[in-house]
Amino acid sequence: MVGTGQVQLPMSPKIREAEFMSLDIETPQGAPLPANPTAPAANPEPHQRADADRIAVLSGGGPLPWIMINALIERYGPVHVIEENKEPTSTLIKRRMKLVGPLSTIGQVAFGIVLKLLHKRSADRKQEIIANAALEPSASDNCRLTHVESVNSKPCRAALRAASPDVVLVVGTRMIRKATLKSVAAPFINYHAGINPKYRGMNGGYWALATGDVDNAGVAIHLVDEGVDTGGIISMTKFEAGPNDNFVTYPVLQAAVGKPLVVDAIEDALRGNLKTMEVDLPSEQWFHPTIWRYVWCGLTKGVW
Repeated sequence: MVGTGQVQLPMSPKIREAEFMSLDIETPQGAPLPANPTAPAANPEPHQRADADRIAVLSGGGPLPWIMINALIERYGPVHVIEENKEPTSTLIKRRMKLVGPLSTIGQVAFGIVLKLLHKRSADRKQEIIANAALEPSASDNCRLTHVESVNSKPCRAALRAASPDVVLVVGTRMIRKATLKSVAAPFINYHAGINPKYRGMNGGYWALATGDVDNAGVAIHLVDEGVDTGGIISMTKFEAGPNDNFVTYPVLQAAVGKPLVVDAIEDALRGNLKTMEVDLPSEQWFHPTIWRYVWCGLTKGVW
């Protein structure tokens, strides 16, 4: 069961493609997390640096990542942002062919056509959510922005080392490889639009609703390791969708409830208070829906 609003989930003890360093640390649950011991030494006197200088963001670009980046800028000032280019469509299709097979890949590509129509149809609703939640999805000039081809490239690792952050926020990037995760002595924290570990991967909010699992429709803030949304969970919360919401408005609703959790996690990391929680849920990875699965869920579940 997930909490409502912006409250962290109380979870019972036990225990992407949002596709994201193994900290390789044996840390007792609830204990503050140390920096990555296998990475280079951290800045020797972080307390003498402005908080904005201690934060780096790895971004995939676009409105949703900028919502989180602008929240950090509002709180701390001009943070370092490293934005990667979008992967070529051909590369994405080849990867999906390997992951889900040719038939599902064709269905996912066809669903892309529906997405374009949904974005046009839902433009007013998205703006309504943005206004009501005071979100800022536009790119900001009030940051130190570096463009790289990929978060896994040498220029990205060089930019991270130059920034020497004490914490790295990850929003909307491709899977991050070990070389990048180990390039600086800082935790990498991911904003994930789904409840982990049950809705790892893509479109977690949509799949929770489409499968009737309303209590687990939400977002998770978690540490990044080399798996797909498998790092330690820092916090989670639930979002609520209305009758006018659909596949393209769910992420905006999720960003609205996830934004304060992102800021809280970064603040905890800066103060040395970052903790993880145990979650008693099954683990499953999800992908984009095929056109036929999307239509079926819409007609039978009323989830579009």
